[in-house]
Order: sequence, then C-alpha cells, then structure tokens
Amino acid sequence: MLTAILLAAAAAALAAVIVAVATGKEDRAAQDLVDTAHGKAAAALEAAKLEAGAARTAAETAARTEALTAREAAAAELARAADAQLARGERIAKAEADVRADGDELDAREAAIDQRHKELQSRRDRANGLEQDVNRKASDLRKELEQRAHTSAKDVARALQTAWLDDARAAAAAKIRLADQATADPAIDREGLRVMEIAIGRYQNHFLTERNVSNLRVGPQIVELLLADGGALHAALEQVSNVKLLINDEHDAVRLDGLDGVGREIARRALGKLFKKPETAADAKRQPLDWSQKFKTHVDQEIRTLGKKAFQVLEIQKAHPEIVELVGALNYRTSYTQNQWLHAVESSFLAGIMAAELGLDEKLARRATLMHDIGKALTHKIEGSHAVIGADIARRLGESELVANAIGAHHTDEPFNSPYAYLVAAADAMSGARPGARREQTEGFSTKIEDLERIGLSYKGVGDAQAVFGGRELRVYVREQQVDDLRTVELSQEIASQISEEMTFPGQIKVTVIRAFEAVSNAN
Repeated sequence: MLTAILLAAAAAALAAVIVAVATGKEDRAAQDLVDTAHGKAAAALEAAKLEAGAARTAAETAARTEALTAREAAAAELARAADAQLARGERIAKAEADVRADGDELDAREAAIDQRHKELQSRRDRANGLEQDVNRKASDLRKELEQRAHTSAKDVARALQTAWLDDARAAAAAKIRLADQATADPAIDREGLRVMEIAIGRYQNHFLTERNVSNLRVGPQIVELLLADGGALHAALEQVSNVKLLINDEHDAVRLDGLDGVGREIARRALGKLFKKPETAADAKRQPLDWSQKFKTHVDQEIRTLGKKAFQVLEIQKAHPEIVELVGALNYRTSYTQNQWLHAVESSFLAGIMAAELGLDEKLARRATLMHDIGKALTHKIEGSHAVIGADIARRLGESELVANAIGAHHTDEPFNSPYAYLVAAADAMSGARPGARREQTEGFSTKIEDLERIGLSYKGVGDAQAVFGGRELRVYVREQQVDDLRTVELSQEIASQISEEMTFPGQIKVTVIRAFEAVSNAN
C-alpha cells in the first residue's frame, strides 16, 4: 500500500512539471507547484509510514493471537495424550500382573503334574515288579505242576483241543442224525407244506406264457433288402445282435439261430420295424450298422430299467450295476416258455413270504432268490451250470456269502450252508412247477408220470409203483419176501439216481420205498 501512495505522489509531481513546461508559465509558478508537490508527497509518505506501522502492528497481534491459540490447542492435545498414555500404562501394568499370576498358577500346575507323573512312575515300577514276581511264581508253579503230573502244558492243551474237537464232531453228527430223522417225520413235512401253502395263497400276479419266436416270415421284400449291397444290412444285424439270420430257400422267412435271447430280441425288433414301416428301409440301407445299433441301444436301456424295477418292486437294496443288468436281461430268457424275469420276481416274493413265516430275514431271502438265475443270462457265453456261474458272479461283485451260496446251491451244485439256500430252492421249484408256468410240464405231464412209474417198476422185487403229488413223489411197494430192510434203503437210492439221470424236472422228486408185512386170512 505504501508503494502505491509513493507512486501516486511521484506521478502527480511529474504531471505538474509537465503541465508547467507545456503551458510555458513562469519559473515561479513552476517552483511553487514543485514545492507543493514535494509537500504532498512528503505528507503522503508519512501517512503511508503510519499506515504501514499500524498494519504491521495488527499483523503481529494477529500472529501472536494465532500462535497462542495453537499453543493452547497443542497443550490440550498433549494433556489428552498424556492421560491416554497414563491409562495405557495402567492397563499394561494390570496385564503384566495378570500374566505373572497366570504364570505362577501354571508353575504350580506343572509342579503338581510332575509330582503326579513321579507317583505314577513309582506305581508303574512297583506294578512291573509285582508282575515279574507273579510271572516268576507262576512259572515255578507250572514247572512244579508239570513235574508232579508227569506231563507238559502243551500236551494238556493238545489233549483238550482233541477232546473238544471230538465233542464237536459228536454234536454235529447228532444234529445231522436228528436232521435226517426230522426229514422223515410227517410232522415236518406237514409244516413245510403249510408254509408253502401260505406263501402260494398270499401271492397273486398275472403271468403270460411266452414262446420265443425264432422263425419270422417277413416276406421277399425284406429278404431282398437284407441281401442288397452284398448283404450289408444282413451282416450288420448279425454283428450287432450276435445271432445268425438264416434265410430259407423261398427267400420269404428268416430263422434266428443263436442262444442269446437279448440278441434274438434285437434282431426281431429290427426285422419287425422293416416289416411294419417299409419307409425306414432307406435309412437301414444307407447306414446299416448305425441303424442296427439303435435297436441294441434301446434294448440295453430296457434291460437296465427292468433290472432296477425288479429291485424296486421287491423293496430290496440295489446291487452292483452288472448284476442289475443281468437281472433285467432275464426278461429275454425263457425256460420251457416261462419268462425268467417274471419267474425270478415270483420266486422272490414266495421266498420272502416263507422267510417271514419262519422268522427269517424276508429281504435277504428275496435278494438271494432274485439273483438265483442270473447265470442263465450268460449261459450262451460261459459253459457250465447257471447256478455255479451266478454264484461266482455274486461273489466277485461283492454279494454276501449267504446270497452266493443260495444261488449256487439251488440246484445242489453247492452244499446248502444256510436256511436261505433251502428257501431259494423251494421257491424256485414252486414257481417252476406251478400249473401252467411251463408249457413242457403241461403237455408232458402224463409222460412224466409214466416215466416215473416205469423206472420204479423196472427193479426186481417191486410189486407196484405210483407217482403221487403231481409227480413230486414216487412210492414204490416191494414184496416183503423178496426184499429185506437193507435192500429197501439201497433200492430207494438207486431209483432216485436213475430218475436224476434219465429225466429233467424242476425241484426234487421224493422216492419212498415201502416194505410191509401183510397177513391175510379168510373167514368161512
């Protein structure tokens, strides 16, 4: 501000000089103007100095006031920090005191634990000493006892083991004799028949006797399609279905030659599709292998669905996927026209009912019976008894030994190791022997009865032979003068062996040889 006033005064003086020179006034007047300008400039300078002093004083006062305010604020903040530091110090001191107290407590506990360990070690040492003393005394007593008894402890143990084994063998033999006697007891037979009748009476289902159609009359157009392009479709169907498609001489029919029921079903469906929908012939001719594979895929899906359905219907836990597929594949396997999937489900229900009546595990009986014929789904691939095949598969895929043995024993390929094996065999025979279940039995019933009686009458000393209970038992009456008691037992075994060799039948046939003394007198 002072600088601005000085500049303004200098400018006024200069302007006055310029005006004086420009107007040409006299030197006196110019001198007066100059003096006047100097006076004004001096006055302005003095005023500027005073104003600058006042401004400096005000600025100093404001600075002091601001510094004082900041000092007071800093002092207050410092006081607060000092208070916080003091409180923190008090907390730290308290924490240190707590830590020292905890440390003292831990030291006391550690000392107590050390003392306890010392006591335990002392007791352990005493116990070891006592145990050694006991073992030493027991050894001395054993030696003294062996000396007095003139034998060793090992010899006594072997003698006891031998005695126990002999007792066990005797008990087992007694049980076997009782079981053999029980089988001949009419009361046992009546109880068995009662349980079987209960099972049959409680189970009801609709059945359809199936006949595997292997000869398909498809017409010359289908045969021509099969043989077109060098027999490409014919070869593709045989490759996918794994059965032979044999064409007759008239070229209007196809015979499915093979033991694989699933493969025959694939071929039947493919030929049926061509017969019912001739418009599909173009696709079959264009891509024969892919077209044939579609039917296999569809049948495989049905097999898995049927396998799962069997376990669901019987309310038992699902088995390994391979077993599930084998159960489903039984739908395309028949035995004397009886559908084996339906047979397995029917037998499982019957076995479950009998198990419940006997106080056994119903679901275990159903499970074993459902799988008893899974080997039939593989008999076209693996040689041997389907019961043995099924038992091996069950063991390999994690089924229990009870289930596997029941599968293997239902045709006496294995010994019966549990009641469930007998239930499976009984249920299988009941389902197979049911009237109408199998076409061969219905049509050949008379032949079966005649064969049984013929075998019974073929032996020397037999007076009569009668097949009873629908062919499930053969009663042979021998002449008392020609056949003694010992020969009676041998005769029953020989007749049973001949029946097994010459005839094919489900279940078992009981052979009973009867030797009776008759005294006849006439009263006149």
